[in-house]
Amino acid sequence: MRYAPPPSLLAAGGGFGVADMHLVPGFLPPASADALQRWLCANACWQTERVRLFGREHVAPRLVAWYGEAGVAYRYSGAVRVARGWPGPLRCLARRLGRAVGWRFDYVLATRYRDGRDCLGWHADDERELGAAPVIASVSLGAERMFRVRPRHGGRSVGQPLGHGSLLLMWGESQQRCKHSVPRTARDVGERLNLSFRRLREVYPPQESDAQP
Repeated sequence: MRYAPPPSLLAAGGGFGVADMHLVPGFLPPASADALQRWLCANACWQTERVRLFGREHVAPRLVAWYGEAGVAYRYSGAVRVARGWPGPLRCLARRLGRAVGWRFDYVLATRYRDGRDCLGWHADDERELGAAPVIASVSLGAERMFRVRPRHGGRSVGQPLGHGSLLLMWGESQQRCKHSVPRTARDVGERLNLSFRRLREVYPPQESDAQP
């Protein structure tokens, strides 16, 4: 059955200007967003992200951490990231999102943009584990950053700033038709965190190289 966002969620926000994308500013109240940001900065297992492009490994300009249900893993950019299990604050947020979005999430990829030099290049969340029409709920915390979307094979992009506590929902054919990015900026911006919740189709047994401290 094709996923459709609940009418209550659609009424709480507005279209992104791109089909199958919806932005809800202030999804998290300021106090809740502030507390979650402080907890993540102090407690998440942040790591330097290494990605493989054109056969070579590169250090990505951002930090990442990942959590979810035990045994669930996400493969992208030549690496396997096995979930560490849900810490309390992220488990609560996953459940809250599930109720609001009408979808069950089992994994979250957290990204930390330390300043305007940290960024995310053009890509689509189209890994096979996510299925043909993934539902992705992306919660932003901290500094406002521009999120841009363009047709998959190139063309003019559209963008909207994602603010503290906002929710960006992507579903349907959004990942097949489009790519998205968080570009660098020369502006003096603060730190931004992003929590990208998703549901993976497959469970992978942890490998020795995937063991977490």
